[in-house]
Amino acid sequence: MTETEAKLVRIDPLRLRMEKTGQMVVDATVFASEEINVEQEAIRQIYDSACLPPARKVLATADIHVGFGVPIGAVLGLEDAIMPPAVGYDINCGMRLLRTPFTKGQIDTDDIANSIARDIPLGEGMSNLPLDKHLLDIVATEGVAGLPKLVQKVKHRTWEAFDEQEFAEDINRIEDNGQMPADMGAVPKLAIEKGADQLGTLGGGNHFIEIQLVQKIFDEGLAKFFGLFENQIVVMIHSGSRRFGYEVADEYMSVAANQPEMEGRRKMLSFLDTGSPQGKRYIAAMGAAANFAFVNRHVMALLVRRCFSRMFGPTPMPLVYDVPHNMAKLETHQGKSLWVHRKGATRAFGPELMTATPFEQVGQPIITPGSMGTASYLMVGTGNSEESLCSVNHGAGRVMSRTAASGKGRHGKNAGEALISDDEFKRSMAGIKLITGDRRRIKEEAPAAYKNIDEVVRIVSQCGWARPVARMVPLAVLKG
Repeated sequence: MTETEAKLVRIDPLRLRMEKTGQMVVDATVFASEEINVEQEAIRQIYDSACLPPARKVLATADIHVGFGVPIGAVLGLEDAIMPPAVGYDINCGMRLLRTPFTKGQIDTDDIANSIARDIPLGEGMSNLPLDKHLLDIVATEGVAGLPKLVQKVKHRTWEAFDEQEFAEDINRIEDNGQMPADMGAVPKLAIEKGADQLGTLGGGNHFIEIQLVQKIFDEGLAKFFGLFENQIVVMIHSGSRRFGYEVADEYMSVAANQPEMEGRRKMLSFLDTGSPQGKRYIAAMGAAANFAFVNRHVMALLVRRCFSRMFGPTPMPLVYDVPHNMAKLETHQGKSLWVHRKGATRAFGPELMTATPFEQVGQPIITPGSMGTASYLMVGTGNSEESLCSVNHGAGRVMSRTAASGKGRHGKNAGEALISDDEFKRSMAGIKLITGDRRRIKEEAPAAYKNIDEVVRIVSQCGWARPVARMVPLAVLKG
């Protein structure tokens, strides 16, 4: 892309438009205010996305930043095509929110954070709950619904917190009830080998567990519906499909790039016909990775519940919701059937699309994290977001690369001066308990490396796509 081929032009305070030009098959829209910086490379990636032959709708939310081929924060509606790079490497990376009955001061959040860190491995390459091939098949094909079988077949401390009635309530508060159609026969061998022992692990990068304080309630009625109140302690978990999902993504990106019709197209911009054997296999493997991620977050939630109950006595910790933000799903929009790819974007259905769920009166819950030193939000979909294919941002979005923030490259090697000083990082985390598996690179996740979450949420709210329910701030942060 050159400057003369495509430009983002502001059409109102919340929207930038890239008119169809060059090889583009559709216009593209970026929803961002003047305060939101959009990297030139991310603009080029949006242009590339709008040039995809099966593209029918291309947009990006305010947390847009550079990704592999397709930017993070992008939403692509493709007709009869599935695109592994538009889902990403961490299939079904997502958010889970648990509420507690405690208020600030009633419990020692530093102590409970230390306890959780002892039970849930932080960082890359960790293991926790190993699975043989039969058990992995249950996880990958049945998702959260298969957990009771694991309870019966595997001895593990996780199950000390398993309660059948609580489980029945939980499963109704997970997108897709924690299960997508899947086939283990489509899963690469390397995914099975690398991922079989990683259930119940957090991972590295921007994954986290936070003990948070409900700082502000925006809608008392909605907050009451979700059991939230000011000064309440809640726990947020952010993780995905670990190495299992990574290997699925990597394999099928290569499969797509090697199709004869993809000749000359880079791996990062290749796609598969959904009617082809390869396309069907990726969809089945993506579902398996999504199920692994759902179960992974559920196991970590059980371990968090176990820690609370062991430290404070029997503690009810109901699930508020569990929502993915790296997925592709077949949906109908304006009468057209599209594979909606949300890469770093969250589904935001309104009440009318949440029938037969606990949320049919309020809309889909949306969990939107900021950074480890700022705030996170709970919102609900309004049903007015068709212009974004019923999608909103998945977080704040980065303003600088990991290398730029920390001054560290791959494997922790020095790569220049960090843009964020140690003193600046320390000040940004003042008053917050931080536990990390890699102190050498933790500045990658510094608050200054991310956009202003309040501004990003304001854009969503003013576009009319979602209503804020509560704003939470971190008291303790566990990072990989």
